[in-house]
Amino acid sequence: MKNKTNQITLTYILISIFMAIICHKIFKNYTHDTNYQYYNFIKDLLFISLTGIAYKYILSKNDNRNIAVFEKLKNTNDEIKESNEKYDIVAKATSDTIWDWKIQEDNLSWNKGIESVFGYTENQVGDNSTWWFDKIHPEDSIKMSIKLYSFIEQKTEKWQDQYRFRCADNSYKYVLDRGFLLKDEEGKAIRMIGAIQDITKQKEEEQRLKLLETVITQSKDSIIITEANFNNASIPKIIYVNPAFTIMSGYKSEEIIGKTPNLFKGPNSDKQEYKKLITALKNKEECLIETISYKKSKEEYWVRFSMIPIYNSENELSHWISIQRDVSEEKKQEKEKEQLIRELTQNNKDLKQFSYITSHNLRAPLSNLTGLLNLIEDIPIENQELKEILNGFNKSTHLLNETINDLVKVIIIKDNPSIQKEAVLLKEIFENVFNQLSFQIELYKPIIKLNFEKVSVLNTNKAYIESILLNLLTNAIKYKSENRKLKITINANEVDNTVYLIFKDNGIGIDLERNRDKVFGLYQRFHNYPDSKGLGLYLVKSQVETMGGTISIESEVNKGTTFTLTFKNKQ
Repeated sequence: MKNKTNQITLTYILISIFMAIICHKIFKNYTHDTNYQYYNFIKDLLFISLTGIAYKYILSKNDNRNIAVFEKLKNTNDEIKESNEKYDIVAKATSDTIWDWKIQEDNLSWNKGIESVFGYTENQVGDNSTWWFDKIHPEDSIKMSIKLYSFIEQKTEKWQDQYRFRCADNSYKYVLDRGFLLKDEEGKAIRMIGAIQDITKQKEEEQRLKLLETVITQSKDSIIITEANFNNASIPKIIYVNPAFTIMSGYKSEEIIGKTPNLFKGPNSDKQEYKKLITALKNKEECLIETISYKKSKEEYWVRFSMIPIYNSENELSHWISIQRDVSEEKKQEKEKEQLIRELTQNNKDLKQFSYITSHNLRAPLSNLTGLLNLIEDIPIENQELKEILNGFNKSTHLLNETINDLVKVIIIKDNPSIQKEAVLLKEIFENVFNQLSFQIELYKPIIKLNFEKVSVLNTNKAYIESILLNLLTNAIKYKSENRKLKITINANEVDNTVYLIFKDNGIGIDLERNRDKVFGLYQRFHNYPDSKGLGLYLVKSQVETMGGTISIESEVNKGTTFTLTFKNKQ
């Protein structure tokens, strides 16, 4: 810049001298005084030199001023450039969406965050505040607008707000918006610059934590949170207990925080369970124990609790959570159940013994009585009253004998929980049953349909299956309807190694609404038939279940009955 000033000054001087020489040449013809001409030329040179110096000084001052302005502009541009670079870096680092709102003109501009965070392209973004406010969730817009304009009117010192902002895909994100004002010389707001931060994940996490907090505080189970530190074989100190803990133990929160759960131990606490807990704490493993604990009042109660390790984002153990439940009532019920089982087991033994006595020890006297009654039948008795007494005694003895025989059948089934099975032909079994009932079949001529095409062989006990089918077929004939011809259908199907044997008749049926729970009971009778003893279905159910099968019934009065028997058809 300095060289340029010298060049301009030198050029000015040379041109001025050149012009002065030309002028002197011209004026030389008008005067012949040489000294005067020389004096004027020297004066001109002096003037040219002085004006050159003055011109150089002026140019130098101007150059200095231009240099200062240039340096200032350069510095300003550098600062602006640096500021823009920092702005871009910060915007990228924070993923914030920056907006610039010229309030008077209602002109709004956005940085690239509006696209990267919310998905809007440049063509979709509006350039005024209306576009901005339209994207705010309707439930948040009024509250946000009131706070914003209060800030613009300088009724509040600072502005920040949380609201939901609609994305390009019409979903909403939770955002934190903060802004500051620029004012003119009169203090009037002319511009506002802000930054929108996506806090959706933080908001969701906050809501999740609130939900967890609600679960913990409202839980009926006692919840304890302890430190992670484990020293000297001692359970870590408690830092939090929920309200259920106070209800269960009697200790208030302020009484227990900072202490270890060791104070719940007592003379009757299970030491082995406590060692199990200490080992789990050492190994940082989850554990579940049951032991006797002690309330603040020193009252004993059974507690079942787990200790669960909690790890932070660096996979370091940060806390332990203990979930505890008072199981005193459960323990009491277990003891009562065990006592009941022992009593039932003893009662079963006693009943079994009584059944043996009834079925075996009475058989010999009954046989003797039956023999004596048979002998008396051959002796003529003239006394009519004695004859009637003996007839009644004879009937009672035969009924008692039948009852004893029924009990023997039941005992035989109950004493053989595991029976020998074999592959039997269903068709052959039914032929044997029909032969035993040939008289009744010939007498009543029922329509019997058998369908064993899908299942011909059944792996079962031959004697039991014959007895089952004999009882069912006998009942069908005994309880037939007098208003229609008896029809009996028997189908066999197999699904996944399970055989379904369906026995259906159109007899008088059973009222299941009144008697469903009694159908398979011992000595349960549902019809006033003289030869009905109520034993057949009980024996059927016992035999089916002894073979590992099931039996169910569907029946309707005056329409018929259907029995469904299932058996596992495995060798």
